[in-house]
Amino acid sequence: MTAPEAGEIKPEALSEQERAWITNSSRTDINGWVHLKIRGAPFQRGFQHGYLIAAEYAEALRVYKALTFQTLGMEYSFFTDEAAKYHRPIIERVAPDLLEEMRGIAAGLSKAGVPTTLDEILGWNAYEEMTGYWWPTVAQSFASTPVSAGTLAKSHCSAFIATGSSTVDGGIVLGHQSFTEFWNGQFMNLILDIEPDDGYRMVMQTSPGWIASMTDFWVTGAGLVVAETTIVGFAGYDTQKIPEYIRARKACQRAASIDEWISLLDAGNNGGYANMWLVGDIETKEIAKYEQGLKYQSIAKKKDGWYFGDNVPDDPRIRNLECTDTGYSDVRQQTGARRTRWPQLLSQYDSAINLANGQAMLGDTFDVYLMRINPSSRTICAHYDTDPMEYASDPNAVWNVPYFPGGSVDGKVTTSAMARDMSLSGIFGRADGAPFDAQAFLRIHPQWNWQQGYLKSRPSQPWTVFNG
Repeated sequence: MTAPEAGEIKPEALSEQERAWITNSSRTDINGWVHLKIRGAPFQRGFQHGYLIAAEYAEALRVYKALTFQTLGMEYSFFTDEAAKYHRPIIERVAPDLLEEMRGIAAGLSKAGVPTTLDEILGWNAYEEMTGYWWPTVAQSFASTPVSAGTLAKSHCSAFIATGSSTVDGGIVLGHQSFTEFWNGQFMNLILDIEPDDGYRMVMQTSPGWIASMTDFWVTGAGLVVAETTIVGFAGYDTQKIPEYIRARKACQRAASIDEWISLLDAGNNGGYANMWLVGDIETKEIAKYEQGLKYQSIAKKKDGWYFGDNVPDDPRIRNLECTDTGYSDVRQQTGARRTRWPQLLSQYDSAINLANGQAMLGDTFDVYLMRINPSSRTICAHYDTDPMEYASDPNAVWNVPYFPGGSVDGKVTTSAMARDMSLSGIFGRADGAPFDAQAFLRIHPQWNWQQGYLKSRPSQPWTVFNG
Protein backbone atom coordinates (compact mmCIF):
# COMPACT_ATOMS: atom_id res chain seq x y z
CA MET A 1 0.00 0.00 0.00
CA THR A 2 1.19 3.50 -0.82
CA ALA A 3 0.23 5.90 1.96
CA PRO A 4 -1.95 8.74 0.64
CA GLU A 5 -1.00 12.33 1.28
CA ALA A 6 -3.15 14.06 3.89
CA GLY A 7 -4.89 16.12 1.18
CA GLU A 8 -5.69 12.97 -0.82
CA ILE A 9 -7.58 11.20 1.98
CA LYS A 10 -11.22 10.79 0.99
CA PRO A 11 -13.40 9.18 3.68
CA GLU A 12 -16.26 6.90 2.72
CA ALA A 13 -19.76 7.39 4.11
CA LEU A 14 -20.29 5.76 7.49
CA SER A 15 -23.05 3.29 8.16
CA GLU A 16 -25.51 4.02 10.95
CA GLN A 17 -23.70 1.55 13.20
CA GLU A 18 -20.30 3.06 12.42
CA ARG A 19 -21.60 6.56 13.14
CA ALA A 20 -22.83 5.32 16.53
CA TRP A 21 -19.37 3.88 17.23
CA ILE A 22 -17.64 7.15 16.40
CA THR A 23 -20.15 9.11 18.50
CA ASN A 24 -19.09 6.92 21.43
CA SER A 25 -15.44 7.99 21.07
CA SER A 26 -13.59 11.31 21.08
CA ARG A 27 -10.47 13.07 19.88
CA THR A 28 -8.89 16.24 21.29
CA ASP A 29 -5.71 17.92 19.98
CA ILE A 30 -3.71 19.87 22.56
CA ASN A 31 -0.10 21.10 22.87
CA GLY A 32 1.29 18.69 20.28
CA TRP A 33 -0.63 15.69 21.61
CA VAL A 34 -3.66 13.83 20.27
CA HIS A 35 -5.91 12.64 23.12
CA LEU A 36 -8.02 9.76 21.85
CA LYS A 37 -10.73 7.96 23.83
CA ILE A 38 -12.12 4.70 22.49
CA ARG A 39 -14.37 2.07 24.05
CA GLY A 40 -16.36 -1.07 23.49
CA ALA A 41 -15.84 -4.47 21.93
CA PRO A 42 -12.55 -5.20 20.10
CA PHE A 43 -13.63 -4.41 16.52
CA GLN A 44 -15.68 -1.40 17.62
CA ARG A 45 -12.87 0.27 19.59
CA GLY A 46 -10.39 -0.58 16.86
CA PHE A 47 -12.63 1.04 14.25
CA GLN A 48 -12.85 4.20 16.38
CA HIS A 49 -9.07 4.24 16.71
CA GLY A 50 -8.36 3.83 13.01
CA TYR A 51 -11.03 6.23 11.80
CA LEU A 52 -10.05 9.08 14.11
CA ILE A 53 -6.30 8.85 13.59
CA ALA A 54 -6.16 8.09 9.85
CA ALA A 55 -4.28 11.19 8.65
CA GLU A 56 -1.58 10.76 11.31
CA TYR A 57 -1.18 7.07 10.51
CA ALA A 58 -0.87 7.79 6.78
CA GLU A 59 1.88 10.34 7.41
CA ALA A 60 3.72 8.05 9.80
CA LEU A 61 3.57 5.23 7.27
CA ARG A 62 4.98 7.52 4.55
CA VAL A 63 7.96 8.36 6.75
CA TYR A 64 8.53 4.84 8.05
CA LYS A 65 8.53 3.40 4.53
CA ALA A 66 11.15 5.82 3.28
CA LEU A 67 13.44 5.74 6.31
CA THR A 68 13.21 2.01 6.96
CA PHE A 69 14.75 1.44 3.54
CA GLN A 70 17.30 4.21 4.13
CA THR A 71 18.44 2.92 7.53
CA LEU A 72 18.15 -0.87 7.08
CA GLY A 73 18.46 -1.44 3.35
CA MET A 74 15.25 -3.47 3.24
CA GLU A 75 11.75 -2.37 2.26
CA TYR A 76 9.23 -1.66 4.99
CA SER A 77 6.89 -4.27 3.46
CA PHE A 78 9.54 -6.95 3.96
CA PHE A 79 9.26 -6.56 7.73
CA THR A 80 5.46 -6.33 7.80
CA ASP A 81 5.12 -9.43 5.61
CA GLU A 82 7.48 -11.38 7.87
CA ALA A 83 5.60 -10.16 10.94
CA ALA A 84 2.29 -11.43 9.58
CA LYS A 85 3.86 -14.77 8.76
CA TYR A 86 5.34 -15.29 12.21
CA HIS A 87 2.96 -13.43 14.52
CA ARG A 88 -0.53 -13.83 13.11
CA PRO A 89 -0.92 -17.56 13.90
CA ILE A 90 0.33 -16.94 17.44
CA ILE A 91 -2.01 -13.99 18.05
CA GLU A 92 -4.98 -15.93 16.63
CA ARG A 93 -4.27 -18.57 19.26
CA VAL A 94 -3.45 -16.50 22.36
CA ALA A 95 -5.19 -13.15 21.84
CA PRO A 96 -7.99 -13.31 19.25
CA ASP A 97 -9.58 -10.22 20.80
CA LEU A 98 -6.48 -8.15 20.05
CA LEU A 99 -6.35 -9.48 16.50
CA GLU A 100 -9.97 -8.38 16.16
CA GLU A 101 -9.04 -4.94 17.51
CA MET A 102 -6.34 -4.67 14.85
CA ARG A 103 -8.89 -5.77 12.27
CA GLY A 104 -11.09 -2.90 13.47
CA ILE A 105 -8.21 -0.43 13.19
CA ALA A 106 -7.65 -1.50 9.59
CA ALA A 107 -11.37 -1.14 8.84
CA GLY A 108 -11.53 2.30 10.46
CA LEU A 109 -8.50 3.51 8.52
CA SER A 110 -9.96 2.19 5.28
CA LYS A 111 -13.31 3.88 5.89
CA ALA A 112 -11.47 7.13 6.64
CA GLY A 113 -9.74 7.00 3.25
CA VAL A 114 -6.50 5.16 4.10
CA PRO A 115 -6.93 1.63 2.65
CA THR A 116 -5.34 -0.81 5.09
CA THR A 117 -5.37 -4.56 5.73
CA LEU A 118 -5.23 -6.50 8.98
CA ASP A 119 -1.75 -7.83 8.12
CA GLU A 120 -0.50 -4.29 7.54
CA ILE A 121 -1.70 -3.22 11.00
CA LEU A 122 -0.20 -6.33 12.53
CA GLY A 123 3.12 -5.55 10.84
CA TRP A 124 2.92 -1.94 12.00
CA ASN A 125 2.52 -3.11 15.59
CA ALA A 126 5.37 -5.59 15.17
CA TYR A 127 7.79 -3.07 13.66
CA GLU A 128 9.91 -2.62 16.81
CA GLU A 129 10.34 -6.36 17.25
CA MET A 130 10.92 -7.21 13.61
CA THR A 131 13.51 -4.51 12.93
CA GLY A 132 15.21 -4.44 16.32
CA TYR A 133 15.09 -8.06 17.51
CA TRP A 134 14.24 -10.46 14.70
CA TRP A 135 16.25 -8.71 11.98
CA PRO A 136 19.64 -8.90 13.78
CA THR A 137 19.23 -12.69 13.97
CA VAL A 138 18.83 -13.05 10.19
CA ALA A 139 20.41 -9.94 8.66
CA GLN A 140 23.72 -11.62 7.92
CA SER A 141 22.03 -14.03 5.49
CA PHE A 142 20.94 -11.02 3.38
CA ALA A 143 24.33 -9.28 3.45
CA SER A 144 27.54 -9.76 1.47
CA THR A 145 29.67 -8.08 4.16
CA PRO A 146 29.61 -8.45 7.98
CA VAL A 147 26.59 -6.69 9.49
CA SER A 148 27.60 -3.80 11.71
CA ALA A 149 27.53 -4.41 15.46
CA GLY A 150 25.41 -1.27 15.63
CA THR A 151 22.53 -3.34 14.26
CA LEU A 152 22.19 -4.82 17.74
CA ALA A 153 22.23 -1.46 19.50
CA LYS A 154 18.93 -0.58 21.09
CA SER A 155 18.47 2.08 23.72
CA HIS A 156 15.26 3.90 24.49
CA CYS A 157 13.96 5.78 27.51
CA SER A 158 14.83 6.96 30.97
CA ALA A 159 12.52 6.43 33.93
CA PHE A 160 12.03 6.40 37.70
CA ILE A 161 9.45 5.20 40.22
CA ALA A 162 9.30 6.21 43.88
CA THR A 163 7.12 5.46 46.90
CA GLY A 164 6.85 5.71 50.68
CA SER A 165 9.13 8.15 52.46
CA SER A 166 10.72 9.17 49.14
CA THR A 167 7.56 10.94 47.97
CA VAL A 168 5.72 13.95 49.37
CA ASP A 169 2.53 12.08 50.25
CA GLY A 170 3.83 8.52 50.63
CA GLY A 171 2.16 7.43 47.40
CA ILE A 172 3.74 6.44 44.11
CA VAL A 173 5.27 8.82 41.56
CA LEU A 174 6.22 7.42 38.13
CA GLY A 175 8.13 9.37 35.48
CA HIS A 176 9.34 8.40 32.01
CA GLN A 177 10.69 9.91 28.81
CA SER A 178 11.20 8.28 25.45
CA PHE A 179 14.58 8.28 23.69
CA THR A 180 14.39 7.50 20.01
CA GLU A 181 15.31 8.71 16.56
CA PHE A 182 13.44 11.95 15.97
CA TRP A 183 11.97 10.69 12.70
CA ASN A 184 9.89 8.04 14.47
CA GLY A 185 9.58 9.75 17.86
CA GLN A 186 7.71 12.59 16.17
CA PHE A 187 4.72 10.25 15.86
CA MET A 188 4.65 9.16 19.52
CA ASN A 189 2.21 11.90 20.44
CA LEU A 190 -0.94 9.86 21.07
CA ILE A 191 -2.49 9.59 24.53
CA LEU A 192 -4.81 6.64 24.06
CA ASP A 193 -7.58 5.93 26.56
CA ILE A 194 -9.09 2.47 26.00
CA GLU A 195 -12.17 1.29 27.88
CA PRO A 196 -12.59 -2.31 26.71
CA ASP A 197 -15.74 -4.37 27.14
CA ASP A 198 -13.63 -7.00 28.92
CA GLY A 199 -10.75 -6.16 31.25
CA TYR A 200 -9.38 -3.02 32.82
CA ARG A 201 -9.39 0.43 31.31
CA MET A 202 -5.96 1.66 30.16
CA VAL A 203 -4.45 5.05 29.43
CA MET A 204 -1.17 4.96 27.56
CA GLN A 205 1.22 6.99 25.46
CA THR A 206 1.59 5.46 22.02
CA SER A 207 1.60 6.06 18.24
CA PRO A 208 -1.32 5.95 15.77
CA GLY A 209 -2.43 2.39 15.07
CA TRP A 210 -0.57 0.69 17.93
CA ILE A 211 -2.56 -1.49 20.32
CA ALA A 212 0.16 -1.36 22.99
CA SER A 213 2.07 1.63 24.28
CA MET A 214 5.58 0.52 23.22
CA THR A 215 7.03 3.83 24.41
CA ASP A 216 6.10 2.63 27.32
CA PHE A 217 3.87 4.51 29.78
CA TRP A 218 0.63 3.05 31.14
CA VAL A 219 -1.99 3.77 33.81
CA THR A 220 -4.53 0.98 34.35
CA GLY A 221 -7.94 0.72 35.95
CA ALA A 222 -6.56 -1.94 38.30
CA GLY A 223 -4.43 0.73 39.98
CA LEU A 224 -1.18 -0.23 38.26
CA VAL A 225 1.27 2.28 36.78
CA VAL A 226 3.85 0.94 34.34
CA ALA A 227 6.93 2.17 32.47
CA GLU A 228 10.10 0.62 31.07
CA THR A 229 13.52 1.33 29.67
CA THR A 230 14.84 -0.83 26.84
CA ILE A 231 17.78 -3.13 27.59
CA VAL A 232 20.72 -1.94 25.48
CA GLY A 233 22.51 -4.23 23.03
CA PHE A 234 20.20 -7.14 23.73
CA ALA A 235 20.43 -10.19 21.46
CA GLY A 236 17.97 -13.06 21.30
CA TYR A 237 14.59 -13.72 19.69
CA ASP A 238 12.26 -16.73 19.55
CA THR A 239 9.83 -16.61 16.62
CA GLN A 240 7.68 -19.40 18.09
CA LYS A 241 6.65 -17.48 21.20
CA ILE A 242 4.38 -14.53 21.94
CA PRO A 243 5.28 -11.01 20.74
CA GLU A 244 5.97 -8.41 23.43
CA TYR A 245 3.30 -5.98 22.24
CA ILE A 246 0.69 -8.70 22.83
CA ARG A 247 2.11 -9.72 26.21
CA ALA A 248 2.38 -6.13 27.47
CA ARG A 249 -1.13 -5.24 26.33
CA LYS A 250 -2.61 -8.38 27.93
CA ALA A 251 -0.76 -7.67 31.17
CA CYS A 252 -2.08 -4.11 31.38
CA GLN A 253 -5.63 -5.06 30.38
CA ARG A 254 -5.94 -8.16 32.57
CA ALA A 255 -3.65 -7.92 35.61
CA ALA A 256 -4.97 -6.90 39.04
CA SER A 257 -1.61 -6.96 40.84
CA ILE A 258 2.12 -6.58 40.21
CA ASP A 259 2.67 -10.33 40.44
CA GLU A 260 -0.13 -11.06 37.99
CA TRP A 261 1.18 -8.38 35.64
CA ILE A 262 4.66 -9.95 35.62
CA SER A 263 3.19 -13.43 35.14
CA LEU A 264 1.24 -12.29 32.07
CA LEU A 265 4.23 -10.44 30.63
CA ASP A 266 6.45 -13.47 31.10
CA ALA A 267 4.02 -16.02 29.63
CA GLY A 268 5.40 -17.03 26.25
CA ASN A 269 8.29 -14.52 26.42
CA ASN A 270 9.91 -14.36 22.96
CA GLY A 271 12.74 -11.97 23.83
CA GLY A 272 11.15 -9.21 21.76
CA TYR A 273 11.60 -5.69 23.06
CA ALA A 274 13.56 -6.77 26.15
CA ASN A 275 13.11 -4.21 28.92
CA MET A 276 13.68 -3.21 32.51
CA TRP A 277 10.12 -2.62 33.72
CA LEU A 278 9.07 -0.33 36.57
CA VAL A 279 5.65 -1.21 37.96
CA GLY A 280 3.68 0.26 40.88
CA ASP A 281 0.46 -0.63 42.66
CA ILE A 282 -1.17 2.57 43.92
CA GLU A 283 -3.32 0.70 46.46
CA THR A 284 -0.52 -1.24 48.20
CA LYS A 285 2.09 1.47 47.42
CA GLU A 286 4.47 -1.30 46.39
CA ILE A 287 6.85 -0.77 43.47
CA ALA A 288 8.82 -3.31 41.46
CA LYS A 289 11.73 -3.45 39.04
CA TYR A 290 11.47 -6.37 36.66
CA GLU A 291 14.33 -7.08 34.23
CA GLN A 292 13.23 -9.42 31.45
CA GLY A 293 15.74 -11.04 29.16
CA LEU A 294 14.97 -14.08 27.05
CA LYS A 295 16.91 -16.57 29.18
CA TYR A 296 17.19 -14.64 32.43
CA GLN A 297 14.83 -12.50 34.50
CA SER A 298 15.08 -10.77 37.87
CA ILE A 299 12.65 -8.93 40.13
CA ALA A 300 12.99 -6.61 43.09
CA LYS A 301 10.19 -5.04 45.15
CA LYS A 302 9.86 -2.49 47.93
CA LYS A 303 7.34 -0.24 49.64
CA ASP A 304 9.78 2.51 50.48
CA GLY A 305 12.35 4.15 48.20
CA TRP A 306 12.87 4.25 44.47
CA TYR A 307 14.04 2.44 41.36
CA PHE A 308 15.22 3.87 38.06
CA GLY A 309 15.82 2.69 34.50
CA ASP A 310 18.62 3.80 32.17
CA ASN A 311 18.72 1.05 29.52
CA VAL A 312 21.47 -1.01 31.13
CA PRO A 313 20.41 -4.08 33.14
CA ASP A 314 21.53 -4.52 36.73
CA ASP A 315 21.28 -8.31 36.54
CA PRO A 316 24.84 -9.51 35.71
CA ARG A 317 23.48 -12.50 33.80
CA ILE A 318 21.40 -10.39 31.42
CA ARG A 319 24.11 -7.74 31.12
CA ASN A 320 26.98 -10.13 30.40
CA LEU A 321 25.32 -13.12 28.75
CA GLU A 322 22.47 -11.59 26.71
CA CYS A 323 23.83 -8.12 25.83
CA THR A 324 26.71 -6.43 24.07
CA ASP A 325 28.37 -3.12 24.99
CA THR A 326 26.12 -1.93 27.79
CA GLY A 327 28.39 0.92 28.93
CA TYR A 328 27.55 -0.07 32.50
CA SER A 329 30.44 1.77 34.20
CA ASP A 330 31.49 4.14 31.41
CA VAL A 331 30.27 7.69 32.07
CA ARG A 332 31.33 8.65 28.54
CA GLN A 333 28.45 6.47 27.37
CA GLN A 334 24.85 7.54 27.82
CA THR A 335 24.01 4.40 29.78
CA GLY A 336 26.84 4.66 32.30
CA ALA A 337 26.30 8.40 32.66
CA ARG A 338 22.60 8.09 33.44
CA ARG A 339 23.19 5.12 35.75
CA THR A 340 25.43 7.48 37.69
CA ARG A 341 23.16 10.54 37.53
CA TRP A 342 19.84 8.95 38.48
CA PRO A 343 20.81 8.07 42.10
CA GLN A 344 22.21 11.59 42.54
CA LEU A 345 18.94 13.15 41.40
CA LEU A 346 16.68 10.80 43.31
CA SER A 347 18.72 11.31 46.48
CA GLN A 348 18.57 15.07 45.98
CA TYR A 349 14.77 15.01 45.76
CA ASP A 350 14.26 12.18 48.27
CA SER A 351 11.23 12.83 50.51
CA ALA A 352 10.16 15.62 48.13
CA ILE A 353 9.36 13.62 44.98
CA ASN A 354 6.07 14.80 43.52
CA LEU A 355 4.65 15.77 40.13
CA ALA A 356 6.69 18.97 39.76
CA ASN A 357 9.96 17.47 40.92
CA GLY A 358 9.38 14.41 38.75
CA GLN A 359 9.08 16.72 35.76
CA ALA A 360 12.26 18.53 36.82
CA MET A 361 14.23 15.28 37.06
CA LEU A 362 13.17 14.22 33.56
CA GLY A 363 14.43 17.58 32.26
CA ASP A 364 17.84 17.30 33.95
CA THR A 365 20.84 18.17 31.74
CA PHE A 366 23.77 17.74 34.14
CA ASP A 367 26.64 15.87 32.46
CA VAL A 368 28.39 13.61 35.01
CA TYR A 369 31.40 13.14 32.73
CA LEU A 370 32.14 16.83 32.27
CA MET A 371 30.66 17.69 35.70
CA ARG A 372 28.57 20.61 34.49
CA ILE A 373 25.26 21.48 32.88
CA ASN A 374 25.73 20.34 29.31
CA PRO A 375 22.75 19.06 27.29
CA SER A 376 24.22 16.04 25.49
CA SER A 377 23.80 12.34 24.89
CA ARG A 378 24.93 11.69 28.48
CA THR A 379 22.18 13.62 30.27
CA ILE A 380 18.85 12.37 31.64
CA CYS A 381 17.14 14.58 29.07
CA ALA A 382 19.18 13.44 26.08
CA HIS A 383 20.34 15.89 23.39
CA TYR A 384 22.16 13.72 20.86
CA ASP A 385 21.50 16.30 18.16
CA THR A 386 23.76 18.87 19.87
CA ASP A 387 26.51 16.42 20.89
CA PRO A 388 29.71 16.39 18.77
CA MET A 389 30.63 13.06 20.41
CA GLU A 390 34.22 14.06 21.00
CA TYR A 391 34.25 11.95 24.16
CA ALA A 392 32.50 8.84 22.85
CA SER A 393 34.50 5.77 23.84
CA ASP A 394 32.90 3.39 21.36
CA PRO A 395 31.79 4.63 17.92
CA ASN A 396 29.72 1.45 17.45
CA ALA A 397 27.61 2.02 20.56
CA VAL A 398 24.10 3.45 20.52
CA TRP A 399 23.93 6.53 18.28
CA ASN A 400 27.56 7.48 18.99
CA VAL A 401 27.60 9.57 15.83
CA PRO A 402 28.15 13.34 15.97
CA TYR A 403 24.94 15.38 16.01
CA PHE A 404 22.64 12.37 15.71
CA PRO A 405 18.99 13.50 15.33
CA GLY A 406 17.66 11.60 18.30
CA GLY A 407 17.21 11.63 22.04
CA SER A 408 14.42 12.81 24.32
CA VAL A 409 11.11 13.34 22.53
CA ASP A 410 8.68 13.64 25.46
CA GLY A 411 8.09 13.40 29.20
CA LYS A 412 5.30 11.84 31.29
CA VAL A 413 4.63 11.79 35.04
CA THR A 414 1.77 10.42 37.10
CA THR A 415 1.11 10.09 40.82
CA SER A 416 -1.10 7.82 42.89
CA ALA A 417 -3.71 10.57 43.16
CA MET A 418 -3.68 11.16 39.40
CA ALA A 419 -3.65 7.45 38.54
CA ARG A 420 -6.80 6.91 40.61
CA ASP A 421 -8.50 9.24 38.17
CA MET A 422 -6.73 7.63 35.16
CA SER A 423 -4.79 10.87 34.65
CA LEU A 424 -1.22 11.78 33.75
CA SER A 425 0.88 14.81 32.88
CA GLY A 426 2.83 14.89 29.63
CA ILE A 427 5.05 17.14 27.55
CA PHE A 428 5.49 16.47 23.83
CA GLY A 429 8.91 17.43 22.60
CA ARG A 430 12.03 17.29 24.72
CA ALA A 431 11.41 16.78 28.43
CA ASP A 432 13.29 19.98 29.30
CA GLY A 433 11.07 21.96 26.92
CA ALA A 434 13.84 22.79 24.43
CA PRO A 435 12.46 23.05 20.86
CA PHE A 436 13.79 21.22 17.83
CA ASP A 437 13.92 23.07 14.50
CA ALA A 438 14.30 20.46 11.76
CA GLN A 439 15.18 22.86 8.96
CA ALA A 440 17.79 24.69 11.02
CA PHE A 441 19.25 21.35 12.13
CA LEU A 442 19.54 20.03 8.56
CA ARG A 443 21.03 23.31 7.38
CA ILE A 444 23.76 23.16 10.05
CA HIS A 445 24.26 19.39 9.75
CA PRO A 446 23.71 18.54 6.06
CA GLN A 447 25.07 15.01 6.57
CA TRP A 448 21.51 14.20 7.63
CA ASN A 449 19.87 15.72 4.55
CA TRP A 450 18.52 12.30 3.56
CA GLN A 451 15.88 12.95 6.23
CA GLN A 452 14.73 16.12 4.44
CA GLY A 453 10.98 16.01 3.92
CA TYR A 454 10.54 13.44 6.69
CA LEU A 455 12.05 15.05 9.79
CA LYS A 456 9.65 17.45 11.53
CA SER A 457 10.16 20.35 13.91
CA ARG A 458 8.89 20.11 17.47
CA PRO A 459 8.29 23.47 19.15
CA SER A 460 8.56 24.02 22.88
CA GLN A 461 5.35 22.86 24.57
CA PRO A 462 3.99 23.11 28.12
CA TRP A 463 3.32 20.17 30.40
CA THR A 464 -0.31 19.16 29.92
CA VAL A 465 -2.59 17.21 32.26
CA PHE A 466 -4.75 14.54 30.62
CA ASN A 467 -7.75 13.78 32.80
CA GLY A 468 -9.53 10.48 32.75
